Amino acid sequence: MIKLPEKEKNNVIKMPQLSETDRQFIVLEKQQELIREQAKLIAEKKMTFQLSNRSKGRLEGVNPQLVQVVNEAIKRTKIDFGVTCGMRTVEEQEKLVASGASQTMKSKHLEGRAVDLVAYIGPNITWKLNKYDEIADAMAEAARDQGIAIKWGAAWSVGNIAEWDGSMEDAMNSYVDLRRSQGRRPFIDAPHFEMM
Repeated sequence: MIKLPEKEKNNVIKMPQLSETDRQFIVLEKQQELIREQAKLIAEKKMTFQLSNRSKGRLEGVNPQLVQVVNEAIKRTKIDFGVTCGMRTVEEQEKLVASGASQTMKSKHLEGRAVDLVAYIGPNITWKLNKYDEIADAMAEAARDQGIAIKWGAAWSVGNIAEWDGSMEDAMNSYVDLRRSQGRRPFIDAPHFEMM
């Protein structure tokens, strides 16, 4: 909940001619005004997200260039995200393959050259694909500025997303269309980003 600055709150409370209901209404209006101001700052990109300590810890052992791309992307993104996985052990990868959660024992996670990112709306994780497009847009922009080649798990056929001329939604749709034209099911791993 957004709180009014104490000075403004005291000014409202000191107005004896107002009923308690009127005072509460004024406080509520001021809180809504502050919410609108915060939303405007976010929309203007003056307010940025940052990685949590847990996410930073999950980047340990990851290639420093990829870490730099993630750190830059969190500053640019329109949707908050966290790191769910960076470096993996062989044992962790074996379990993921056995459970069907991963397709290969040649994962770039084993080399510290891949990360999995999860989207947040407020404090809640979301799996809505369009939110991952936005994260991928930020990752592509950061990779482009850093000169790092990055592949996205929802646009495998595109190759380096930093060189893609268009949105990541378009990149994903291109991959999906290609797979369908081949009579094959697309493998969408939207949280996954790896170095090429």
